Amino acid sequence: MPIERVQTDKAPKAIGPYSQGIRAVSFLFVSGQIPLDPATGNLVMGDIAAQTERVMKNIQAIVEAAGATMREVAKTTVFLADLGDFQAMNEVYGRFFGETPPARATVQVGRLPRDVRIEIDAVALLAR
Repeated sequence: MPIERVQTDKAPKAIGPYSQGIRAVSFLFVSGQIPLDPATGNLVMGDIAAQTERVMKNIQAIVEAAGATMREVAKTTVFLADLGDFQAMNEVYGRFFGETPPARATVQVGRLPRDVRIEIDAVALLAR
């Protein structure tokens, strides 16, 4: 089975040569999302909570466009510009998952696209 692009207007358009998401057999690979508002294309300014909220909504839109829910997200990677933002990010992040949150890695990085404070990618399991 070939890979299939997953795309939605409810998440920001790719700002480079990549897809919002890729369906490969029964997996969805969601590209790293930064706090871009899909309606305006502008960055969401503000604290880490506001930026995390936008990132998670972007991921949710792509997951739903593939026919899944956030309950099917199995793994995420959170990239933070400052690990000092961990607690505030974690509070917002946790609201998007039920009692079985995905496996996760969180790392501090030197710099993120457009100098945002957060980027998150995800892998979800899809029913076929």
